Amino acid sequence: MKRSVAVAVSGGRDSMALLHCTARAAQPLGIEVIALHVHHGLQPDADAWAQLVQRSCARWSLRFAMQRLAGRPAKGESAEAWARKGRYRALAAMAREAGADLVLLAHHQRDQAETFLLQALRSAGSAGLSAMPRQAARAGIVWARPWLNLPADAIAAYARSHRLRFADDPSNADPRFARSRLRAQVMPALRNAFADADALLAASAARCAEAEAALGEIARADIAHIDDRGALRIAPWHALSPARRRNALHTWLRDRLHGGVPQTLIERLMQELPGTGPARWPCGDATELRRYRGRLEAVPTAGSTAGPAGHAELRQVPVERGGIAIDALKDTQWRVRMGGERFQRAAGTPPRSLKKQFQAAGIPAWQRNAPLLYSSDGRLLFVPGLGIDARALAAPGQAQVALSWEPKG
Repeated sequence: MKRSVAVAVSGGRDSMALLHCTARAAQPLGIEVIALHVHHGLQPDADAWAQLVQRSCARWSLRFAMQRLAGRPAKGESAEAWARKGRYRALAAMAREAGADLVLLAHHQRDQAETFLLQALRSAGSAGLSAMPRQAARAGIVWARPWLNLPADAIAAYARSHRLRFADDPSNADPRFARSRLRAQVMPALRNAFADADALLAASAARCAEAEAALGEIARADIAHIDDRGALRIAPWHALSPARRRNALHTWLRDRLHGGVPQTLIERLMQELPGTGPARWPCGDATELRRYRGRLEAVPTAGSTAGPAGHAELRQVPVERGGIAIDALKDTQWRVRMGGERFQRAAGTPPRSLKKQFQAAGIPAWQRNAPLLYSSDGRLLFVPGLGIDARALAAPGQAQVALSWEPKG
């Protein structure tokens, strides 16, 4: 199979220069270059930009792929954020379709310096101040910025020397956008006062990326100590120093919440989480944080264990003892909990109501709505969170399996 590399091309000077440079370098190596263009539909000249990239690809004998973004930004939604999310989704889809697992982006040193300052003005921490990574892998695709340390003037000189045609995006000068204001009003004055401003700010971003990596390693080590099957154990978490406590909490939340971790949520949890008794903190539409018996869990607000077709499944492992007979699992049925069910946790102990058994086992209320497994003749066999009913345990010598109710994937 022929090797290939994709280049994200808007039609602007930087991306056209990167496409041209990549094509020149790839040709003697036998590497195919694919130009990926996203038509945002936000500018009157968007069609002309697409045609410019397509004509250039035809002239340079390169493959061209384009995808139009559907819809428009929602009311109150940032056009920049909407376009960025849609652009990366479209680029990933086109790269996969073209068979390319490497996508090159034309961001350079000046872009990195601007991103660092914008993040600082948003009071970002080390993660935000790291700005753009030189390389990152997401969903099977490597996104690389080979020119991230290259001065913008060098790219402009390359474009002039090869007489490249490119488009000018008027939004780059639109004062409604924070980056445009920074680029037009702040950066020229900063470069006039400090000639190496771009390089110094980009270097600071690199130092922040190193610090963020170190913080991540510390957080993973702390989380390994305070983790309990995906939940956060509050007592050992609270025993950490305040800085490590905050760092571990942020990392733990980032792994569970979609759309980032609000600083307001971190501050609230730092104050309220060490309390006692059940508590809950909503986190958008999909997740809720819940404290129960000294543990914090991130719980989907709908459908997490609604049935066998939800986000958990019954798994079977062959065992020699303590399991359920394989024959007993023929023609079983899943039933929703109706109330009044009784469960025997161990041989020789009396069957008790599911509510009392759940309480004794420390199973929080939101984990008690999973379906119950019954035999064909109506006997309760298995309860997620509690296990096999002792009355259904297989006799010694029978072929048997242990059952567990575990998240899918």
